[in-house]
Amino acid sequence: MTWDVDALVGPTGWITRQRLVHRVDRGTVDAWVATGRLVRLQPGVYATPVAARDWRTRVAALAHVRGAVVSHGTALALWDLLPPAGGPVHLTVGASRSARGSAGVLLHRSPDIGELTRRVSGIPVTCVARAVVDAWGWSRGQARPSLRAAAISAVRRRLCSAGDIAAELARRPRLPGRTELAELVQLLADGCQSELEIWGCLHVLRAPGMPPFVQQRRITVAGERFALDAAYDDVLLAVEMDGAAWHGSRRQREDDIRRDAVLATVGWQTLRFGYARMTGDAAGCQQDVRSTHAARRRLFGVR
Repeated sequence: MTWDVDALVGPTGWITRQRLVHRVDRGTVDAWVATGRLVRLQPGVYATPVAARDWRTRVAALAHVRGAVVSHGTALALWDLLPPAGGPVHLTVGASRSARGSAGVLLHRSPDIGELTRRVSGIPVTCVARAVVDAWGWSRGQARPSLRAAAISAVRRRLCSAGDIAAELARRPRLPGRTELAELVQLLADGCQSELEIWGCLHVLRAPGMPPFVQQRRITVAGERFALDAAYDDVLLAVEMDGAAWHGSRRQREDDIRRDAVLATVGWQTLRFGYARMTGDAAGCQQDVRSTHAARRRLFGVR
């Protein structure tokens, strides 16, 4: 008898050996694996060759067979906050379960995993805030830049709030690198939405002698809504920090010019600092802000 392996495995692309041998004898299954018609993902778990190349299929199969929730960096990849990693798959089970892993699988235990479980494409996965904290503690500093970017993107895309990450961090008083993550979370809570804004706040706008400002100031002009990176409300001065990747295109530069012009119609002046200027001449940026702020104080008669 000729079997259609794809139809036998089903739409998920993977199947357990237990289910498979209810339909096909063990020798046939072993022959399919030997000839490449099936790929062994884990002991007792098989996939079609096409499905086996899809990391989401592999992750979904492993989570299902283990009765586990995808966590740590693997969860962040499912949330599209990190690229799929080539390393082991991180899974978490309840505290009463065994944490014994296997080749290609790191198994963790947590007493509160149930309340933190969400679903992405049908796959059980930890919520974003928990995944950020778990991955941070496991990274041992090796992947911190990527994890910082993941946390920033998560808050900017509203997959979680800075408060959500802070709440998860509060549960982990001994988390490795906890102080660094707490500082990042506070900056996100203050309104920073990129590494450049974080750098600019720490090294330029919050430097000694700089005037106080408000981050992510919301303003509506003629029905259009804007968010200012930094705003000095007393003198209607805005500071925008332009990352090279986002503001380098001609279209975006034109949009920035129009935006500044619209804000000017209601009295706002905008200072723009690009990545190279801000990181290469912080003192010069500080001087520009101070002098412009002082000039507008005189203009507005502010004492």
